[in-house]
Amino acid sequence: MNKVNSKVTLKFDVAKSQVLTAEEKEVVLKKLATKLTTEGVLVLTAQENRSQLENKQSVILKFDRLLAKAIQIKKARRPTKPSKGAIQKRIESKKQHSEKKQWRQKF
Repeated sequence: MNKVNSKVTLKFDVAKSQVLTAEEKEVVLKKLATKLTTEGVLVLTAQENRSQLENKQSVILKFDRLLAKAIQIKKARRPTKPSKGAIQKRIESKKQHSEKKQWRQKF
């Protein structure tokens, strides 16, 4: 049993952050609302490793990934139409399937 207390807790106040812009703060507060306290503080912990140094590195890496994912702007989807070849191929396969079913029917 691991009897060494090597847990690391990282607390990041999003509202008072000087690193993030106002727009980024809004996005982070909105996207990470479930992970924030009522005061708007992001709290992350790590206690997987026996070494406190490894846990520090782990929680910092977790924080970096979480913040980068929250700030990342999602690319807008551009609606597209199927090509003419794809439409013809689909219709042809439907016709073949229909013919196969008709041959199986009893007269």
